[in-house]
Amino acid sequence: MAISMEDIKKLRTMTGAGMMDVKNALEETGGNLEKAVQLLRERGIAKAAKKAERAAKEGFVGSYLHHNGKIATLLELNCETDFVARNEQFQTLARNIAMHVAMANPSYRSRDEVPAEALEAERAILAKQAKEEGKPEPVIAKIVEGRLNKFFEEQCLLEQRFIKDDSKTIEEIVKEAIATIGENIQVGRFARIAIGE
Repeated sequence: MAISMEDIKKLRTMTGAGMMDVKNALEETGGNLEKAVQLLRERGIAKAAKKAERAAKEGFVGSYLHHNGKIATLLELNCETDFVARNEQFQTLARNIAMHVAMANPSYRSRDEVPAEALEAERAILAKQAKEEGKPEPVIAKIVEGRLNKFFEEQCLLEQRFIKDDSKTIEEIVKEAIATIGENIQVGRFARIAIGE
């Protein structure tokens, strides 16, 4: 089947993928745009995992100031090159994650950054709650681990559901950006200021 230039351009616009990747995806899916988008996303996520090892020493500081002037955030988003740091799509991602931080108020970037003392304190609280609910002793440890995962989803930025699309986590939208942009992208530091908090 011959793939038209119009379809190639359309798919490139939709995905941001390279010309040959788009052409190959269209050929493999028999010209079906939806299937080609899915195929490119699947391949992009796999490529994103490989790129995670590369150094991300450039970047952009995204900011967000809520319309009422009472909440503001700054967020460091890192990439590999200055070229990507100046890219509008990359900067928009930084601003979107900064807005997410303002609304979701994460305490940590990832579960690896939760201090051991805070983790043990949370485990103790969750175990006590499970006992007070009358849960049997043998299952309390499993209940605690399950609820601890919920704690991570609420407190760790990368595990939080994105406020603009709750079908994805912040980590997933970063991986999608890696697949589209073609460089390693890492969320760095962030700071949130809110009046009265």
